[in-house]
Parts: sequence; structure tokens; C-alpha cells
Amino acid sequence: MTDDAPGRPTGGGPLSGVLVADFSRVLAGPYATMLLADMGAEVVKVEGPQGDETRTWMPPVRDEVSTYFLGVNRGKRSIALDLRDETDAAAGRELARRADVVIENFRPGGLARYGLDYDSVHAANPTAVYASISGFGSGAGRHVPGYDLMVQAISGLMSLTGDPDGPPYRAGISVFDVMAGNHAVIGILAALRHRDATGQGQHVEVNLLSSALTGLVNHSSAFVAGGVVPYRMGNAHPSVFPYEPLPTKDDDLIVAAANDGLFRKLCGVLGIPEIAVDPRFARNADRTRNREELRPILTERLATRGAVEWFDLLVDAGVPCGPISTIDGGFAMAERFGLDPVVEVGEGDRAIPTTRHPIRFSETPVSYRLPPPELDEHGVELRQWLSTPEEDDRG
Repeated sequence: MTDDAPGRPTGGGPLSGVLVADFSRVLAGPYATMLLADMGAEVVKVEGPQGDETRTWMPPVRDEVSTYFLGVNRGKRSIALDLRDETDAAAGRELARRADVVIENFRPGGLARYGLDYDSVHAANPTAVYASISGFGSGAGRHVPGYDLMVQAISGLMSLTGDPDGPPYRAGISVFDVMAGNHAVIGILAALRHRDATGQGQHVEVNLLSSALTGLVNHSSAFVAGGVVPYRMGNAHPSVFPYEPLPTKDDDLIVAAANDGLFRKLCGVLGIPEIAVDPRFARNADRTRNREELRPILTERLATRGAVEWFDLLVDAGVPCGPISTIDGGFAMAERFGLDPVVEVGEGDRAIPTTRHPIRFSETPVSYRLPPPELDEHGVELRQWLSTPEEDDRG
């Protein structure tokens, strides 16, 4: 079988030869399967007759296609299946039977009616890794629909975001969808390792609320281990100072002097080395306790230069800091640092600029083989492949 055909290609990447049946939609699942595709997996994206919802989430658009959809669906082949139709459902079951990985984010139990739930797939394909992404798990919360905004609210993240005397705010991205997608990838890779060792597949379950609670890290620990309910502090950090935006001559600058050594370097560059040994500020706990006294001392010095000038001076001294940019500035900084953040996928009129995969491998580099697919773009070839006896297909 060639790299251009569906099934199990022999192309490069650490997951070359792994076939993923992707029954997910919107963000968490598609983000996970795009990462797997970049790493060499063959991903077949199963869409309903109307397509993934994000195809309609616009503006913004590129050539009348939603950039939201384009951002999480490269590297995949699309087949449109109406699972309410038995012929299409049978094709979906055959895809799952052949797959190494099945991933879905239907409401728990929602695929059972089509014979595509874990128990049914496991009975037909006991070596498959079956990954489910839900909002609130498969137990008592199984009936609750899961959207990132809901989880930002329920988890407590929104209570931590915003000014102390202002309303709670959502994060600017669907942070827990992305986090759950990453957790799904981790779980899938661990389960594939187990399968390689034992020949056994298993059910990997990820839910947005659990991803959120572990992702709140120090705030979760403050409550679980310390009995403290954290509160909104704007851009300030509850346990570290300075670790926030500070005003300069022109724009604000993020300063993250998160330990005593970095604080000494910061004071040296600012020309106030005596502040680093002041008993009020010498240790992090002291600085955090006395932040209202320390902040004006720092801002007085920072007001003598602009943010960009301070960035160069402080970074050269090893002090973490950064200007507050818009998205274009973030990409420009990545270009400056040689990270090559944009990759084009596809050729000619189908060439789509997308964001580079975040992991670099020294021996098995990622690849960007296919642009985000049109709805059912590969339906004919995939149906033909699924109707071909597997032994003949592999022969």
C-alpha cells in the first residue's frame, strides 16, 4: 500500500503504520488526532452528512473555509457517514475493526446504538486503543453536555481570571479542550505502548473537568493540600513577586523574576542592587508579602526605558521577561528565535499555512502530508478500501 492510499502507509514519523478512526468533532478530539497525524498516523476523519460543526464557525475564513476548522484538521482524510443509515454505520464499524486507535467525543453511551461503543469495538477488535473524550466523565456526569466555556466556569478557572473587583472572565482560548486533547494523546500513546507489550487494547477515558482540575496545578493544590480557595488577582501571582506586567516608559513588560537569584539579576540591571539584599525583599516570601512596597520601586526604574529596550537588556542578563504582544507579535517573536512557527500544507491552490507541530524529533520528524480535507473528500476511496477484504488489501 502506498503513502497516497488509505489504510496503513509506510511513510515516516514515529506513529507510521498506526491507523486512527476519528469519530470526534469540534476541538479536543480533532486537535488530538491532528497531533497524531503529524507524527505519522493515518487518520480517517468520520463526519456526519453536515460535516464537523467547526466548518461553519466563521469568520474568520480563508478562501471561504473556516480558519477554526483549518487549524485542527490537517493530515486527515474525510469520509461522511450518516450513522443512522445501516450501510454507513457498517462502514464505520469496519473502519473501527481495522483501526489501531478509535477516538470519539460523543456523549457517553451515544455510539452504542451504532455498535461503535467501546464494548462493541473491543469485541470485534480486541487490540484497539479506544479513546473517549467527554465533558464530565462516564459516571454521574455522563448526561451533562461538555463545552469548554462550561468547564472554565464550573472548574473555578473563571473565578481566578480577571481583576479582583471585576467580573470573572473566560480564558481567551478553549484552554481545557486543548488540554484534554493533549491528555488524550498521552493516554493513547501509553496504551499503544501497553498494546505493543501485551497485545491488549484498552479504553482510555479523558474528561474536560478532570483535565481542568489537574491543569489548575498550584491553585488546585492550594485547595486540596492547604484548604485555601484562591481568588482573582488580576495579573498578579499569589505566591511569587515580581511575576506580572509592570509599566515601562511606553508599554507594560512581563517580568518573571521567580526566584531569589533572578531577582538579584533584575535589581542589577535596574541599577538598584541594594534592593536585592533589603530584608523586606531578599527572599521570595518577603517580596510576595511586601509586594505593594516593592512594586513602585521597580516601576520607578522601569519608567526610564521602553519595554523593547528593557526586554533586550534583561534577557541578555538572564531575567525572564517579555512584551505583551498580539498574536502577530507572538509569531514574529517565534520567527526571530528561529522556531519557524508556520508550515504550509498541500500544494498549489490547496496550500494552507498552519501552525507548526510543537514537538521536534531528532530521528523521526513530524510530517505535514495532507491539507485539511473537504467534507467527504476521500469518501469514494475509503468506501472502496473498507469494502475490500482486509487480507487482499494488505496483500
